[in-house]
Amino acid sequence: MANENDKPVKAAAIKYDQGKNAAPQLLAKGQGSVAEKILELAHTHQIPIHEDPALVEILSKMEILDQIPSECYRVVAEILAFIYKTHGAATVKLQGTASSRPLIAEQSRK
Repeated sequence: MANENDKPVKAAAIKYDQGKNAAPQLLAKGQGSVAEKILELAHTHQIPIHEDPALVEILSKMEILDQIPSECYRVVAEILAFIYKTHGAATVKLQGTASSRPLIAEQSRK
């Protein structure tokens, strides 16, 4: 029987530029070594990481730069609110302007 840790890591990164986009967009996605690189970059650039296996499964079926589907708005809004609250506006702003860097990297072992 396979151990859950034997499953490849999956990750997705989203970004939200309120001034340019109606909804957050998928910036990157991958599994295995690509997912590990997404997570490594998130750690390196101090981008908050949130684990949500169901959301990463939905995001993994999307195309890069697609806007997230409306059924994901609530969960993504809750994650963004959590990031604003715990990390402050500096996490999502660069030099007083809206950041185009990813806000969240999602991971799962599915």
